Amino acid sequence: MIHKITAYEFCQEVNDYKNRQIMKNTLILLLLSNFIVTNLSAQEITPSKKQTKDIHSLIDDYSQAREKKDTVLLELILTTDIDQLVSSGKWRKGKEESMKGMMQSSENNPGARTLKIENIRLLNPQYGIVDARYEIKNTNGTTRKMWSTFMVVFKNNEWKITAIRNMLPAA
Repeated sequence: MIHKITAYEFCQEVNDYKNRQIMKNTLILLLLSNFIVTNLSAQEITPSKKQTKDIHSLIDDYSQAREKKDTVLLELILTTDIDQLVSSGKWRKGKEESMKGMMQSSENNPGARTLKIENIRLLNPQYGIVDARYEIKNTNGTTRKMWSTFMVVFKNNEWKITAIRNMLPAA
């Protein structure tokens, strides 16, 4: 049996079909654009030469401050809310506790400290993650090999350390 429709009904069917196609295409475009925007914003930001130089300088300052037990320099390069997880698993929270622990650790574990940056990853222009090899050449001739990860923040036109994670790799 053939179904007869009027010209008006035919036009309505065509318009309904076009509207469904437009809605479908619009939905696809919205999903695609959302996917693109999400992936673009999640891309790693490559640090500029200046950012790289400034972050290297910050980590060098940290290393010198630890080596020389320079609390004035530490005060300048750490944020007030810094936290630190040391290789023993102990947490240090806040600048005062962190600096006290750093000074005590340098006193209890004498030796030449070396931090060699392996990677700098910016999360955005103000926040970054710095991975470094951390070695302490002990006075008895042995070398303690660890990793350190620093969270750095760009505040008031300068980089500061806001978190430190020290890891002692398993044997």
